Amino acid sequence: MYTSTFTFAKRDYDDEFHALDSVIAQTAKSIPGYLGEESWENPATGLISNVYYWETLEALQRLIDHPAHIAAKQQQARWLDGYQIVIAQILRSYGDGGISHPLTGVSRSS
Repeated sequence: MYTSTFTFAKRDYDDEFHALDSVIAQTAKSIPGYLGEESWENPATGLISNVYYWETLEALQRLIDHPAHIAAKQQQARWLDGYQIVIAQILRSYGDGGISHPLTGVSRSS
């Protein structure tokens, strides 16, 4: 399993941003291997972080190669004041079951 974490500083969003963001979100959710996502905001810095969970790198690559995602990357400077992306492999995920999480109940095969 993998994560793709998109951390960014936001600028002003317009209708085009919201439309493109909606298409990308629906596309991600429709890809076999998409496991879920979480979003976080740091009030001290104003940065926002979206963490997407994927069963395989191939599933993540399908989103990266999607035309809407490519269009958003080409125009990101209109809506963002900088960003960082981290792709990581998940070695383990566990909890006490007290909170809902995209990986709850997902087992990792060795």
